Amino acid sequence: MRILLPVDGSPCSTRAVRYVVKHFQSFGKHARLTLVHVDSPMLERVSKYVGPEDLARFHEKNAVAAMSGARRVLEKARITFWERQLVGDAAASIARTAKEERSDLIVMGSHGRGALSALLLGSVVSKTLALTRVPVLVVR
Repeated sequence: MRILLPVDGSPCSTRAVRYVVKHFQSFGKHARLTLVHVDSPMLERVSKYVGPEDLARFHEKNAVAAMSGARRVLEKARITFWERQLVGDAAASIARTAKEERSDLIVMGSHGRGALSALLLGSVVSKTLALTRVPVLVVR
């Protein structure tokens, strides 16, 4: 089973990581885990004043910070995983990566804000559900 685990460094994504660790054996003997972080693109009016190397360092720094907690939990549990660091719209990038990796399952943490807040603010989980045919397990 191929599992895609998007993280953003928040407590809700940490809950999703802990869920995967707790249930990893149930995903099968040959489960493959890919940890992914999607960084939002810098505003165009700002990025045009930043060199490509500085921009890459900015996104790398954000990814390292967002993934560090998940890395610690997975390494402590001795679970082998791969990493992907992306820049773009989170939901679209997660859906595209799930397709590219031929993922069998996406495990995501949810802030659990409720329907009205999700409607007004948007929800990466909701958007991902709309953009992918891969099953999504939402951990609250």
